[in-house]
Amino acid sequence: MNADELKARQTPLKESYRKEPQRARWTLNASGTMDVGQQTCRIETGHGRVLAGLHPATGGTGDDACSGDMLLEALAACAGVTLSTVATAMGIVLRSARVFVEGELDFRGTLGIDKSVPIGFSEIRVRFAVDSDADEASLVTLLKLTERYCVIFQTLRQPSQLSAGIERVDGPGRSP
Repeated sequence: MNADELKARQTPLKESYRKEPQRARWTLNASGTMDVGQQTCRIETGHGRVLAGLHPATGGTGDDACSGDMLLEALAACAGVTLSTVATAMGIVLRSARVFVEGELDFRGTLGIDKSVPIGFSEIRVRFAVDSDADEASLVTLLKLTERYCVIFQTLRQPSQLSAGIERVDGPGRSP
């Protein structure tokens, strides 16, 4: 998709959202079914099922997806799509581009070994490798705008309100 095609797709949406801001608000969702006794959860995605389980550092076999890896993969996907879209909008030609995401995690926290060790990632790094003739100033702007408009990056940078709940249901497979 080139800049004109991207603009043609986004302009009517932007106009609609400006006129009726409530149309811009969407609720995205995800769900999963726990495999009771197996320490796994089947996540239904728009592109198939993913079986998530324990990371090998917490006793998993490595056969199942790790939710920590999935978080980093979501960030890589979002950042990659955002960089590509912003480059297109800016008229920057990318001959190739890769995104790399790394996260530092100390499993002593999640395993309850040391209560002073935070649970979760202590640091996440995103790096892009691009093949482009764009000048340095354009690449700096590209990175800045990618950070600004990447939903997952911004959610991790300034976390949203988060809540959890639990409810009792009668019988297996019943949805609340």
